[in-house]
Amino acid sequence: QVQLVESGGGLVQAGGSLRLSCAVSGRTFSWYAMGWFRQAPGKEREFVAAVSRSGINTYYADSVKGRFTISRDNSKNTVYLQMNSLKPEDTAVYYCAGRYRSPNYSNTVFSTRESYDDWGQGTQVTVSS
Repeated sequence: QVQLVESGGGLVQAGGSLRLSCAVSGRTFSWYAMGWFRQAPGKEREFVAAVSRSGINTYYADSVKGRFTISRDNSKNTVYLQMNSLKPEDTAVYYCAGRYRSPNYSNTVFSTRESYDDWGQGTQVTVSS
């Protein structure tokens, strides 16, 4: 059974930092391209950041570029999202997502919801002004 479990959310003041984690089990983690998405109340789920299977390639939404960093540790089956200089508009439920393909596929990143097969349950991030 595939599981993606996020942790690390919480309440933080504007300008603060949080690090989200997503632990993956049930499948070979190194075959997953991973991404982070977020959904604020009344809004659609939007792309935040993505990392390739190897961790070499990353991609960010313009709204978080320079403030957020995505990384992964394949030895721990975990992907991270380091969030710095947080703003109230970053308040949302954050979801990790995985796209599972064999190593025959290209080692690239994906930014659309439809690209991903498996999703976590989400973790709340609230940034107060």
